[in-house]
Amino acid sequence: MMADMDRRDVIDRVAIPRKDDDLLLGRHGLDLLMPMHAMIDPEGRIVHIGPSLSRLAGNRPLVNRKLTDCFSFNRPQTVRGPADLHGIGGHRLDLAFRDGRAVRLRGVAAPLAGAGGLVLNLSLGLRELADLGGAGLTCTDFSATDMTVDMLYLIEGKNAAMTESQRLIMRLNGARQMAEKQAFTDTLTGLGNRRALDRALADLVAAGIPFALCNVDLDYFKQVNDRHGHAAGDEVLKAVAHVLTDVTRDRDLVARTGGDEFVILFRNLVDPAIIDRIARRLIVGVEQPITVGDATCRISASMGTALSTAYDVADPVQMMADADLALYASKRAGRSRHAVFDACLHVPPSE
Repeated sequence: MMADMDRRDVIDRVAIPRKDDDLLLGRHGLDLLMPMHAMIDPEGRIVHIGPSLSRLAGNRPLVNRKLTDCFSFNRPQTVRGPADLHGIGGHRLDLAFRDGRAVRLRGVAAPLAGAGGLVLNLSLGLRELADLGGAGLTCTDFSATDMTVDMLYLIEGKNAAMTESQRLIMRLNGARQMAEKQAFTDTLTGLGNRRALDRALADLVAAGIPFALCNVDLDYFKQVNDRHGHAAGDEVLKAVAHVLTDVTRDRDLVARTGGDEFVILFRNLVDPAIIDRIARRLIVGVEQPITVGDATCRISASMGTALSTAYDVADPVQMMADADLALYASKRAGRSRHAVFDACLHVPPSE
């Protein structure tokens, strides 16, 4: 009975009278000035907590429990039980909930006159500001003088700035990737261009990966331009690009290197028989009639291939020249066919 009277006396003497107008600072005034406070009786028992501390505690029971049963003290480290609380008045505190998530709090303890006891004025530790201790607190849960509110605004501003910076970086990366893609892409057909071909050749040679380089030149394409105009010729080139990508694999590179000239790089494929079968399918596909408006366009293709394994050291410049020799051998043999470079093909191409 005497202990209960002492706890009530602590509440009455400090700031929480039975009638709010009995003292200048009543319950609501204390809750307003220190919404995250806790009042401790002389026995070390929590007799009252502010509304914000109550929200932060959530399902953790605090009132009528020993302070040291509810919180562990990191500062001062000498606090282990109720008897150790008598000397913490005026000291800075660093403590954390024992139950559930160990939310860190900082604050100061003030001794109470008369019946004794303490008032703890607490606030969230810095590490808890990111999610406000997981309790969904808002700015209204902190006193107007609590620096936590200012920190929250700073964190919010920082997060907003970081979010905008990330968006800007993503836009810049997207623009850079788009620019790089455009720099390596033929704008008419969407195939690779000469720059893409040179890079792919350099990568294959540097990695020591065997490959075949196949030059493709369209037959009778000039007649399409002369008879139906360059717009029709562009549509034919797009149709040819579609055939080339359909016949080749995803790992292969198809590039347009001139008006009606294309190059295919077959990665890890140097079997002449397999390449010849692919070339025949490609020629058959290219020879299908292409309808452009009211016109029907017919073309074919001649092809010449050089194999990287035919050289002691693969030289892209030499391979391009040798593939050209094989290509023109196909044209001299009647067009619409494919040839693989052989050392006997030493005669330079003629127009």
